[in-house]
Amino acid sequence: MIKVLICDDQAIIRDGLELLLELEKDIEVVGLAQDGNQAEELAKTRVPDLVLMDLKMPGLNGIEATRRIRKNNPDIKILVLTTYDDDVWVFDAIRAGASGYLLKDTPRKKVLEAIRGTVEGDAYVDPGIAGKLLKQTASQQVQPPSQITDKLTEREEEVLRQMAQGMSNKEIAEKIHLSEGTVRNHVSSIFTKLDVSDRTQAVIIAIQHGLG
Repeated sequence: MIKVLICDDQAIIRDGLELLLELEKDIEVVGLAQDGNQAEELAKTRVPDLVLMDLKMPGLNGIEATRRIRKNNPDIKILVLTTYDDDVWVFDAIRAGASGYLLKDTPRKKVLEAIRGTVEGDAYVDPGIAGKLLKQTASQQVQPPSQITDKLTEREEEVLRQMAQGMSNKEIAEKIHLSEGTVRNHVSSIFTKLDVSDRTQAVIIAIQHGLG
């Protein structure tokens, strides 16, 4: 079962998401939080696999809550689900450790796909937001590719390039003719060598070094 904590300051959104997720046999809602402080506390006691996190909330906002939750338990994934696509919110959420960023008008099927994929290590970013993120990271490309490629094996570099193209582990496995488990091992090794905790951060580094 995928354990999910929902954090949103609007009760109608929390309740709606809970009803949606409880229809899925492989997902269990383990808590509902109305602000960042409550999300932080519930994350400690309920230990979810993933937090669906709103951003703009009274008290502790979703960005700071994301930062604190990830610091206390790096294994918990944060999937932002918000109405805000402003550049500052996007970049701050990713820097804080969010593994994905979706808007609240995302179709139900895509939200469920993003939850399952994020737990497996994939990154999900709304297409409209992805363009902003890629533009921003490309403008910061100041490091030569060798600083990254010297740390990675040839196969790991190949996997990272495919990750930067937005491909999932399954898609990478099919393209370069490896098992999905082998690709997952390469991804884990890439995280360790680049000193990052999730796929989104690895992709940002790849793009900044010209591997995207």
